[in-house]
Amino acid sequence: MTSPTPSALAGLRILDFTRVLAGPSCTMLLADFGAEVIKIEHPQRGDDTREWGPPWFGAGEEHLSAYYLSVNRNKRSVTLNLKTPEGIALAKQLALKCDVLIENFKVGQMASYGLGYEQLQLEHPSLIYCSITGYGQTGPYAARPGYDYVIQAQSGLMAITGPADGPPYKVGVAIADVIAGLYAANAIQAALHHRHHTGQGQHIDIALLDTQFAALVNVASNFLVSGQNPPRYGNGHPNIVPYQAFEAADKPFIVAVGNDAQFAALCKIIGQPELAKDGRFATNPARVKNREVLVGFLQIIFGQRPAEDWTQALLDAGIPSGPINQVADALADPHVQSRQLVQTVMFENGEQLDMVGPPVKLSATPPTIRHAPPLLGQDTEAVLADWLGLEPQMLARYRQQGII
Repeated sequence: MTSPTPSALAGLRILDFTRVLAGPSCTMLLADFGAEVIKIEHPQRGDDTREWGPPWFGAGEEHLSAYYLSVNRNKRSVTLNLKTPEGIALAKQLALKCDVLIENFKVGQMASYGLGYEQLQLEHPSLIYCSITGYGQTGPYAARPGYDYVIQAQSGLMAITGPADGPPYKVGVAIADVIAGLYAANAIQAALHHRHHTGQGQHIDIALLDTQFAALVNVASNFLVSGQNPPRYGNGHPNIVPYQAFEAADKPFIVAVGNDAQFAALCKIIGQPELAKDGRFATNPARVKNREVLVGFLQIIFGQRPAEDWTQALLDAGIPSGPINQVADALADPHVQSRQLVQTVMFENGEQLDMVGPPVKLSATPPTIRHAPPLLGQDTEAVLADWLGLEPQMLARYRQQGII
């Protein structure tokens, strides 16, 4: 799928040594913005997520896992065996022709290949080099493997997620990975801006633990101000009431009252305007203090009518409200469809795949889906020939020797 409009990052070359989720989500975002991303993979195994199924798309040896498909569009796949001197040499030649290198190996592993930042910047001082790890390049945990699930637990996120009277829960997606990928993409673009003015590259150190702490936002701030560990509130909010799920007569729905004026409007909708003047509920701090009484009262009332009735009445009054959708319902929503959040991509064999499209809207340089997620190594010969000038005979020899 091609676009007639210009791309914000057109002309930017990125060498991508990442796999699984945090790094690939970062490089896909940059690729959506128009960067040329070369995904380096092991010749036999490729990205770990290629085997993280079911579900699968396609059949036979070329089937692709839904997990892999979710974060690898708009990239080209090149296979290199970094256990061989020739594979390392090819990787270095590619790196020296790139603007950005992104990797998520263990600390020190890229340096062991001669591909560390300190080694490459001697020949390529304008290179922007981003390392994504669980715990960062420094500190007592730097050598530990860092997986999203562990980071969710270690950062305190699980301690605030789940029922108030139940065990801690992880978030339903690998949110620490996703957040790290977003921070990495933002940091890379900041470094590109700095390079534009100075000509200098730099090393970016992204840690899942660091970025997940940043994502605790008000919850971490609550502790730093009060010194009290925040409890779990289930579907409630630690600082705003009522701001949670309620059970209607047919199904649950969300009420998100953000200020006192909205609460007064809510009171009118439920036929209890006097509640807005009750000293226990007139202000948000009072409602937080008397949370259990108010929530229990509201639950009785909300249980008397269907969720859609309440949702529409609340929205008409300017109060945020909505259904708790299944994923199928959410993706089929007419608003989601109108925002082109589900787009269709076509593979070279003619098969079509629906996928979540770029979420960012730019008026002059909108991100686009230009290429389907690549098969393992499908672009190896083309990239090595175009970028490095390798002849077909040399490529064939490298292929035979397991170097590519």
